[in-house]
Amino acid sequence: MIALALVLVVGGPRLNKWAAGKTPKQTKDTTGLPAMTLAGTVGLLLSIFATGVYGGYFGAAQGVLLVGIMSVLLPLSLQQITGVKNVLTLTVGLVAAVVFLVVQPGQIIWSVVGILALGSLAGGYVGAKVGRRMPPWLLRGVIVVIGLTAIVVLLR
Repeated sequence: MIALALVLVVGGPRLNKWAAGKTPKQTKDTTGLPAMTLAGTVGLLLSIFATGVYGGYFGAAQGVLLVGIMSVLLPLSLQQITGVKNVLTLTVGLVAAVVFLVVQPGQIIWSVVGILALGSLAGGYVGAKVGRRMPPWLLRGVIVVIGLTAIVVLLR
């Protein structure tokens, strides 16, 4: 799944342009962005839902999957997609945490939760500062390196 996500991240802009060329002339929505077709909207929602289920259970490279999916299906810049991805992964993490608190409250190792929370806050802050300033080609490159690293670590 991570390898597929990397293909989508790298090929996302080309696939997005190709898909836009296959649909009738697009109208603009209230934000000025091209309006999505019903099939595109349903595909996006189902893909994000499936990624949320995956992320709530496992989480590894969920962000790379979301960036890949949204790169193909949304007419947004990579920086905008990354912002949406951060909100989605935060939501998945919070929902999974609440479910875990309800189902298995005694299994939580709070010191690990604290370290993970601090790391997430630091990563989110630094990532937002740095990611907005990076050109899209470099940001895609960083995402690919992170995805490839995840593949190598998971295959060990």
